[in-house]
Amino acid sequence: MELSLLFITGITSALLTYVVNNKYEQGAVRASAGLSLLVGLFFYFFPDIFTPYLTKNIPIVFIGATFIGMVSSKILPSYLLVGFSGFIFSIIYLNASPFFKGYGGALGTTAAISVLVSLSLAVVSKKKLLRRRKSKH
Repeated sequence: MELSLLFITGITSALLTYVVNNKYEQGAVRASAGLSLLVGLFFYFFPDIFTPYLTKNIPIVFIGATFIGMVSSKILPSYLLVGFSGFIFSIIYLNASPFFKGYGGALGTTAAISVLVSLSLAVVSKKKLLRRRKSKH
């Protein structure tokens, strides 16, 4: 249950930031900072709503995944790819965060890796689609 909430947090955070950044044209920094501030304040004023584990990790996952939503719609044009990047971010955060101890920029690095994974999947699937179309002709 706790892990699924962290996955949902990563996906939701990336998508919300992406929408505020691109659709509502608030800019990447304002979208990330504003949403992160809201979540941070929520957990500051209501620290006992969730378990201590979730109270500690939801804001971290949310803030890190907002870095994904800062991407331009020209780079990742699909909500599905942005949501998938949030999912990948959560997987990396949950499994590799001990390796990033003491490493500045760990959340941003993890977000960049997540976006690159989604971007590469989009490129590979596009190439496969083009090959199939050429082979049919």
